[in-house]
Amino acid sequence: MLSNVQGLLVPAVVERLVLVINHVLSAEAAAMARLAPHNGRSIALEMRQWPSLLPSPPTLKLRVTPPGLLEWCGLADPAPADLAVRVDAANPALLFARALAGEPPRLDIAGDATLATDVQWLVDNLRWDVEADLDRLFGPVVARQLGQLGSALARGLRRVAKVAVDWPARTT
Repeated sequence: MLSNVQGLLVPAVVERLVLVINHVLSAEAAAMARLAPHNGRSIALEMRQWPSLLPSPPTLKLRVTPPGLLEWCGLADPAPADLAVRVDAANPALLFARALAGEPPRLDIAGDATLATDVQWLVDNLRWDVEADLDRLFGPVVARQLGQLGSALARGLRRVAKVAVDWPARTT
């Protein structure tokens, strides 16, 4: 039954994730300009050291489109990717908290050197301005309050994740 739920949930989550990534990319013309020359090339995003207690996420394979955005290749694309991006996901809560805070994850990038350089630039320089998006939806006052709430939540998650990382070291 869990595999049935995963089979339905994974495509829905991945499609929304790609929409968010493309939203962030499209907000920066320089980002799209960096990716556009790589039209048709593929990037495999893999979560490494994922906790065994959690269902493991599939490798996410994305293809660069002509305007410099990304499209999902699906779960069954057997072709090798031009670039492999491996994310250290030993602590998913810490990874999520860092993402909320705008901190880039620890990555291992292997494959095409030019594409790797441009992907690393994107990781180092792109940030999602959530507050600006909320401003467009709800206005500046609500956006500011939600932004402050999100920042407080991210700080709390970072603290909890840090305690979880440090906890095994303290118990031995």
